[in-house]
Amino acid sequence: MPSAAPRFCECGRYTVPAGQQCPCAKRRKAARGSAWARGYDSDWQAARAAHLATHPACVDCGEPATLVDHIVSIRKAPHLRLDPTNFASMCASCHGRKTTRVDGGFGR
Repeated sequence: MPSAAPRFCECGRYTVPAGQQCPCAKRRKAARGSAWARGYDSDWQAARAAHLATHPACVDCGEPATLVDHIVSIRKAPHLRLDPTNFASMCASCHGRKTTRVDGGFGR
């Protein structure tokens, strides 16, 4: 059976075998830092669980929420990281659309 053809990575500099990441993607991931380092620690997990318990529906479509979005991002307003007035319950598809619209998607 023939293997999948190599593809170019996002930066366009490398051909990458199917199922593997390019070197630039690994560097971007390392530069981004861990979730814990970006502010998603045990305090966030507790605040998230409490918010989902009291606001179980997506604010956009009304479906069951699985994510809690920061209305103003942690990067822009770190002091609002655990402020419940900055939280919005969202389903995964609505959160993905909002993140793409606000942050510019994968290419930023």
